[in-house]
Amino acid sequence: MPLIIPFRGLRPAPGRAAEVAAPPYDVMNAAEARAMVEGRPWSFLHISRPEVDLAEGIDPYAPEVYAKAAQNLQHQIDQGMLVRDARSAYYVYRLTMGEHQQTGLVAAASVAAYDANRIKKHEFTRPAKEDDRVRQIDALNAQTGPVFLVYPSQAEVDGILLATTQTPAEVDITAADGVRHELWVLDDEALLDRLTTAFDNMDALYVADGHHRSAAASRIAASRAAANPVHSGAEPYSYFLSVIFPHNQMQILDYNRVVRDLNGHSEAELLEKIQAAFSLSPSDSPVKPSRPAEFGMYLGRSWYRLNLKPELIPVDDPVARLDVSLLAANLIQPLLGISDPRRDERIDFVGGIRGLAGLQARVDSGEMQLAFSLFPTGMEDLMAVADAGEVMPPKSTWFEPKLADGLVSHVLDG
Repeated sequence: MPLIIPFRGLRPAPGRAAEVAAPPYDVMNAAEARAMVEGRPWSFLHISRPEVDLAEGIDPYAPEVYAKAAQNLQHQIDQGMLVRDARSAYYVYRLTMGEHQQTGLVAAASVAAYDANRIKKHEFTRPAKEDDRVRQIDALNAQTGPVFLVYPSQAEVDGILLATTQTPAEVDITAADGVRHELWVLDDEALLDRLTTAFDNMDALYVADGHHRSAAASRIAASRAAANPVHSGAEPYSYFLSVIFPHNQMQILDYNRVVRDLNGHSEAELLEKIQAAFSLSPSDSPVKPSRPAEFGMYLGRSWYRLNLKPELIPVDDPVARLDVSLLAANLIQPLLGISDPRRDERIDFVGGIRGLAGLQARVDSGEMQLAFSLFPTGMEDLMAVADAGEVMPPKSTWFEPKLADGLVSHVLDG
């Protein structure tokens, strides 16, 4: 089966995309989701976060939540807000955030390729979140949250996408956060074949974000295949909704750390011990690292610049050489006693979109005692980890801008 295929997208009716499009389901809490749907009856959050239409405090994993999602999806279809395209297409999707712009392809990606690790992963999934996505997709009989994939930039694909964006976009909206979302429908048979062939010739794709959605798609495909006596592998459930961007257009922001206490050390003791592995210098201003193995630290209302000693960088290990690993191995684990950042409640993570002021505020409030700013993980680093069959440490990458939910969905039959 092909690595990717075009499909009949379920999309907002012409002129209605601004009313439907919503942030990804997992970037807000329940209270924020309820606030976001106020006065927006057609927001896709009614489908992706259907608890907004049920009693406050309801378990988001309760059966009635998934049933409400299916009811809300069908309502939008019945009211003509969401319409299924008559013919299969790829969709060109451009995101613009300030000066940054990235252009990718909305496609259905092969579950078989994912299972064979030709679509490569770099994170573990959490069972509860994976189960949630399985129940959501099964209830809707559709994939509504795209998996964010990356392909190694390739001239033919890049050129087709660029040429498509020279024509007027079918959807052109700017979200509340200022990110512009543009969408073009690409249904010319010759171009569809060229894109399908070009992707088939690639060695691999990479999951940037959406590991739970892709894992859920794999489970659903397996269960539906087992129940289908004439399963061929060409069924829509054998593919999952994806948006695929070239690796050299990705924007990964820093993913910073805050720690609740100093593990029994005084500030002076900690500063002294840090210098066994790092050169340390005070800074009059917040420290935004400018290169790998450089870190900012905020302690006692003062900023410091830390540079890891070069001999401590294991250059041949794609996981151990990541900045998040270097900080953990040389400071957070040995000095602060945090060996499992997935479960230790003494550490938390702050996306770079919040800036250094947001990081510093967590310490100044008294909630945390220590903060670290990091240099962003590179896309090539992520690909190297995936190629090695390894797993990134938790909270290694923060991709911006985020994809919108609701612009294109993938129905699993017909």
